[in-house]
Amino acid sequence: MIETQKDQKLAVLIDADNVPYANVKEMFEEIAKYGTPTFKRIYADWTKPTVSGWKNVLLENAITPIQQYSYSTGKNASDSALIIDAMDILYTGKVDGFCIVSSDSDFTRLATRLREAGMKVIGIGEKKTLTPFITACDKFIYIEILKKDATIPVESINKSRSKKAKQPDNKPLSRIDPQVTKLLNASIVDLADDNGWAYLGDLGSLMLKKKPDFDPRNYGFPKMLAFIKSMEQFEVDERESGKNNIKHIYIRKK
Repeated sequence: MIETQKDQKLAVLIDADNVPYANVKEMFEEIAKYGTPTFKRIYADWTKPTVSGWKNVLLENAITPIQQYSYSTGKNASDSALIIDAMDILYTGKVDGFCIVSSDSDFTRLATRLREAGMKVIGIGEKKTLTPFITACDKFIYIEILKKDATIPVESINKSRSKKAKQPDNKPLSRIDPQVTKLLNASIVDLADDNGWAYLGDLGSLMLKKKPDFDPRNYGFPKMLAFIKSMEQFEVDERESGKNNIKHIYIRKK
């Protein structure tokens, strides 16, 4: 995963036309894992009724609305305003990274340009987001997994055959398809020592570099370890080291 540095300053720029407002609180809780939002701006033509739902959550989340009128039919002026602001913020040098909240692939070039400038770029959008924008980000998070109880508790997995087991409220966004398994196997080979063991932390980071939208929560698991344990083709070795007996987890193919 991306290295979490709580003191990193982030510019959060939201495209109100292309993301829902229902999970704003959860979205900012997620962003807080990667840094502190010093800029929080949202872009829309606020005279349109289609974005009226956002107005109720702006004040309680201290998000600054940016009004951008649509000058002509079929053109999204809000996108242009967001891109211009992003470049202005980039040149101020006051942030360490950007969080672009949108499901619109029109921001692909912006994400690429920000990364060229050495910025970390986190994308947040719906599952319908096209691949080009996803791969242009360092990490892409689907809004759907930010809903409460979106992941399956480990206890539910162990009791899945029990009639009394409570079913999760939300189904996983994706199944673990062969391509993900293949990528996981290849990543373990890339990192493995002479005995075939790969450190779990490094494995998560490498998977994210290869597939920016990789997240165990997409498949219904809260953590990487639970995701790995759900597949029978991998061994897990938990090793303790240091005075505090810190656990280091290693993975290898059976």
